[in-house]
Amino acid sequence: MIVQLRICVPEQLTGAVVDSCSDGPGVAEVALHPGASVLPPGDVILVFVAREAVEALIEKLHALNVQEVGSISVTTPELLLSDRADEAAAAAPGEGADAVIWDEVSRQTGEDSRLTWSYLAFLVLATQLAAIGIVTDSTIAIVGAMAVGPEFGPLAALAVALVRRQWRLGRRAALALGVGFPVAMLAAAFTAWLSVPLGLFPADALDRGSAVEFIYHPGPYSLIVALLAGTAGMLSVIGRRSAALIGVFISVTTVPAAGFVAVALVLGEYQKAAGSALQLLVNLVGIVVSAVAVLLFYRVVTKRLPRDAAARLQRKAQAQGR
Repeated sequence: MIVQLRICVPEQLTGAVVDSCSDGPGVAEVALHPGASVLPPGDVILVFVAREAVEALIEKLHALNVQEVGSISVTTPELLLSDRADEAAAAAPGEGADAVIWDEVSRQTGEDSRLTWSYLAFLVLATQLAAIGIVTDSTIAIVGAMAVGPEFGPLAALAVALVRRQWRLGRRAALALGVGFPVAMLAAAFTAWLSVPLGLFPADALDRGSAVEFIYHPGPYSLIVALLAGTAGMLSVIGRRSAALIGVFISVTTVPAAGFVAVALVLGEYQKAAGSALQLLVNLVGIVVSAVAVLLFYRVVTKRLPRDAAARLQRKAQAQGR
């Protein structure tokens, strides 16, 4: 897979940037457009490079402080017909589908972890759906609540923050979780409190729902499912496979557990509220732990691949010199 880097730099940095882009496996093309940038004034450099070589190149650009004096953008062409590009992709270490561009992951998870009105709205709506599914014993409503819930974004951002020590990102993600869930649970508790005297559901609704017992009975599989979901979710973020995230959303009981806590507290079912609160905690912790493990694994692998490729090139050069 080939991606395009568009780099805007002041004229005095152009030579160093071009040298950095031209040196190394995986680079197919480098084009220089002197004076093409008006604001800020400078040159524009276009680079076609294999996705698996992008992270190493971006690290070189960061070392030159390109992001401070100019800009770096990464896009993926829909179609690129070039034998040279195919050869560059073959020469780059690793596979494009497994390549991690850390700035891309940080930016994506950072955008999904902001405490915005839309984030709060989705979390409140999802918790309301879960509460309705709980009191009506409706599995469909509970699954719908899982799909609507936006909580994976801050959880993924928290994992990225822990691995990359981006504490600002971590604080933002923790704020989204720490504010979002209490607000959503308070809203669900308020609507449940209003619904009981209106006769919308009986006071013993939690004793009748057999389909929701799993929510307040956390067990080993609660943690196992959370770990699997966190792994799948982070892999989908790294691989940019957003369709897989739907499966992640509907496999964990974070939002249903939050809705159950709210309803159970209103109805005085404190033991069940405690069980569902534990379920919520197990899911949140399990997702973050597995996401951190995936990121650590990828960081180790992506650091080894360039070293292995360099060693192969060195052995090849020695063999040719004999």
